[in-house]
Amino acid sequence: MDRKGLSNAELINLYKAILLPRMIEEKMLVLLRQGKISKWFSGIGQEAIAVGATLALEPDEWIMPLHRNLGVFTSRQMPLHKLFMQWQGNKEGYSKGRERSFHFGTKAHHICGMISHLGPQLAIADGVALAHQLRQEQKVSLAFTGDGGTSEGDFHEALNVAAVWGLPVIFIIENNGYGLSTPVNEQYKCESLVERAKGYGMDGIRIDGNDLLTVFDTIRGVRDYCIREQKPYLIECMTFRMRGHEEASGTKYVPKELFEEWGRRDPVKNYEQELVTGGVLTEMQIADIRNELRIYIETELETAYQAQALTPDTAEEVADVFAPVVPNTAAILRDQANSEGRELRFVDAIQEGMRQSMQQHPELVLMGQDIAEYGGAFKITEGFVQEFGKARVRNTPLCESAIIGSALGLSLKGFKSMVEMQFADFVSVGFNQIVNNLAKIHYRWGQNADVVVRMPTGAGVGAGPFHSQSNEAWFAHVPGLKIVYPSNPHDAKGLLIAAFNDPNPVLYFEHKALYRSVSGLVPEQYYEVPIGKAATIQTGSDITIITYGAAVHWAKEYVAAHPEISATILDLRSLVPLDYNAIRTAVQSTGKVLILHEDNLFGGIGGEISAWISEHCFELLDAPVLRCASLDTPIPFNMDLEKNFLAKSRLHATVQQLMQY
Repeated sequence: MDRKGLSNAELINLYKAILLPRMIEEKMLVLLRQGKISKWFSGIGQEAIAVGATLALEPDEWIMPLHRNLGVFTSRQMPLHKLFMQWQGNKEGYSKGRERSFHFGTKAHHICGMISHLGPQLAIADGVALAHQLRQEQKVSLAFTGDGGTSEGDFHEALNVAAVWGLPVIFIIENNGYGLSTPVNEQYKCESLVERAKGYGMDGIRIDGNDLLTVFDTIRGVRDYCIREQKPYLIECMTFRMRGHEEASGTKYVPKELFEEWGRRDPVKNYEQELVTGGVLTEMQIADIRNELRIYIETELETAYQAQALTPDTAEEVADVFAPVVPNTAAILRDQANSEGRELRFVDAIQEGMRQSMQQHPELVLMGQDIAEYGGAFKITEGFVQEFGKARVRNTPLCESAIIGSALGLSLKGFKSMVEMQFADFVSVGFNQIVNNLAKIHYRWGQNADVVVRMPTGAGVGAGPFHSQSNEAWFAHVPGLKIVYPSNPHDAKGLLIAAFNDPNPVLYFEHKALYRSVSGLVPEQYYEVPIGKAATIQTGSDITIITYGAAVHWAKEYVAAHPEISATILDLRSLVPLDYNAIRTAVQSTGKVLILHEDNLFGGIGGEISAWISEHCFELLDAPVLRCASLDTPIPFNMDLEKNFLAKSRLHATVQQLMQY
């Protein structure tokens, strides 16, 4: 027996660590058949990887596990009764009944819960490793993926970013031969998955994932390498899944001889036999350990059964969507700021808000394509590298998903981050990270996502269908995201500062046609415009125009050109949350409402606002709520076609229609 330099006590602790998840799984399969749990993804046959990897790390080093990594959770000494409550969907589990099996995390045990979209967890490990690097901590992060997951684009992006930035991340591939039922020969064509490491300029190794001591010793050595060299590392662990993808799927697609072969390589039984042969344990001692663990499991299960049945609390469900905002005492409120200020362009106000936020928050990191020396596509971060350094102002590869995931990883470590989309249109390639990771993580297990995504948006500059979209409505439907959309320099600065002070993910839309065409008075102070508060631009008696962004200027220009019309103009500023009180007041002022936005008509935010007004302000209306929006077509390149596309071209006709009621 190759002891890998371990004492008898250490070898025995490893045995207890690998035996516990096996015995728990055997119990869970019984409970599944009894209908006491709803679903189970078995890791029987793969325990050595999760256990060996976890025990090779320090307890405060973050791990991003998958659905077969029970050994990660048990090796981190998580209370078993609480895990049972989690699997039963009980409120006393780790996610208040909101997540199944292993789709949960816990900051106390430095485990970040997965989502069902395989791959996004890899980038989170990048962000954690970046935080270690920025703080000069001698630590690593570790992320799991399966052989099937390596086909995802997230795998490529995460490894590429880790390699380019030189991050201390350990990536583990659990190659169990199948992605659900698809064999590996239909998943990839390279000889081995670890060969991919070369393409990223990183080292890698393929090991026997069923040999506990090999896994433990390898990862222990790789950890030292990653810290010493400040580089990532890829490990392919060869193993086999002895059960179905999940119990309902069965194993009919697996040749019988594979079960026989891998049954002889059972990681628990083989390690047990090594300990007996090596004189570390006797059969009697093994029996005692098994009995001890059996009693522990049954006792903890009984404790879990005593938990009260979950009673839904609607108020709590809604309240947990967002992390609570703690007021930043350094920031003054808008009303207290110097109202005079000095004249700044829209683009300069954004830059100033970001610079002051960087000064206020030493833990704030900016990331985006070309934002460093080049200053970004619109030069908003010009000069920031000289002022704050390249560690905090970071050029990124074209890996939007990985960068957003890295931003979440930074948040796990207490950092703030800003991700700049070069154009709002490009956010689509990072969509999953935003709507499934950033948006849901606080509701799932109480982890905040302190991330601002800046999005240059909008048409009017002849940029065509892939650089001009107004896509705010894509995200307004997703609980857990805050969305702001300023129309003027004053609000642009104040809302950006508020976004950085907010612990929740904030999507900050900035209309690029306003950058250098709109100016206004902006206080020099560090101030906030509160998220979720609309602004009344002017009051009137004939019609109410509810709008935001560039369309605010369309409304102001139109009303100025038609002095015969007395109009209330409401600038929403925040789309999530909406200021319903301000909307009601605006409706009440005239009884005739037009909702104006640049986005396409169908599915736009105007439809939601119109519905709310009809449901809650019907008695205040003197006419149907009308919407004026852009055509339901892609945005054309030709300037004349673009003008025809935009809602502005139909504003007069819509106003006249409303006035005639």
